[in-house]
Amino acid sequence: MTICFTDRWLELPGRLVAEPGTLRLREPMTADIPDIVRRLRANEYTKPFVVDDGRSRRLHFSLDYVQSEMSLRDPDALNFAYTREMMAFLLFVPRPRHVVLVGLGGGSLTKFCYRQLPAARITTIEIDADVLGFATQFEVPEPDARLRLIHADAVDHFATTEEDMDVVLIDGCDRSGICAGFRDAQFYRNIHARLRPHGVLVMNLIGPGREIDAHLNLLAEVFAGPVLVRRMNHGGNRIAFAFRDATFRPDWIAIQRVARRLEALYGLDFAACAARLRNCRRVAADAGDD
Repeated sequence: MTICFTDRWLELPGRLVAEPGTLRLREPMTADIPDIVRRLRANEYTKPFVVDDGRSRRLHFSLDYVQSEMSLRDPDALNFAYTREMMAFLLFVPRPRHVVLVGLGGGSLTKFCYRQLPAARITTIEIDADVLGFATQFEVPEPDARLRLIHADAVDHFATTEEDMDVVLIDGCDRSGICAGFRDAQFYRNIHARLRPHGVLVMNLIGPGREIDAHLNLLAEVFAGPVLVRRMNHGGNRIAFAFRDATFRPDWIAIQRVARRLEALYGLDFAACAARLRNCRRVAADAGDD
C-alpha cells in the first residue's frame, strides 16, 4: 500500500474505500490512517476530500455525495447540468460587472465565470478552509484584480459588505442539503439590498422538500416578485431565480434572441434553457405555487 504525504495532503489508494484511483485528504503526517479509513468507510469523516481516477477529479463530503467534479481533459467545463443551468443568469444579465458566488466547491462556476466573463469581477465566498485548500487541485486561478476568494461565512459577508453586485450565485450545501444558516429572511434581505436594480439571485436547492419549500417561500417574500424554479431531471436539484426588480417580467421573445447570441459566445445550450425557464414553476409570496 502506497501512502504519500505532501505539505498539503495525505494520499491514499482509492481501493481502501472501494474507489478507483487516489484519495487526497488534508491531514498531517501524524494522522491515524487506519482510523481515517474506518471513518471514510462509515461516512463519519467530517472533512472534504478528493478522489482522482485519472479521468476526473471529484470533491466529496462523503463517499455517497459528490460535491463537484472536474474533467482532467477539460478542467474548465461545467460537468454538472445544474451548474450549466445556473449560468442562465446571463439570459437576464448578459454583461455583469460583479458576480458573487457562495460556495467554492471544486471551483467549476468560479472558473467558468472568471474565464468567460473577462469584463466582470468575480468574488467567491467559502466557509470551509479545507475546501479552499483544495483550490489548486481543481486549477482555480490565483486571485488577482478580478478574482477574490474569501474565507468567510456568507451570512456574515452579506451582513457587512458595502459592495454592489449584479449577480449572486448560491451553491452552498453541506451533507444534509442547503446550509442551515441560509434559512433566514435577513440573509436574503441583505443580498437584496446589495443587488443592483437589474440584479438576479440564482440558488441551487437540494435536500428535503420541506426545506426547499421554506427557502423558496423566503425568496418570494423578500424579492416580492415571482421566483422561477427549475427542477433538474437528475440529482434532485432545483434552481431558483429571484429578481431584484419585483416588477420584472421576462420578455421571452427577446430572451430567445439573447440566448442564441450567448450560445455562440459560451457554447452552452441557452435557447433550450430559456424554453425550460419559460415553462417552469413559479413561486409567489403569500400565493403558493402558480
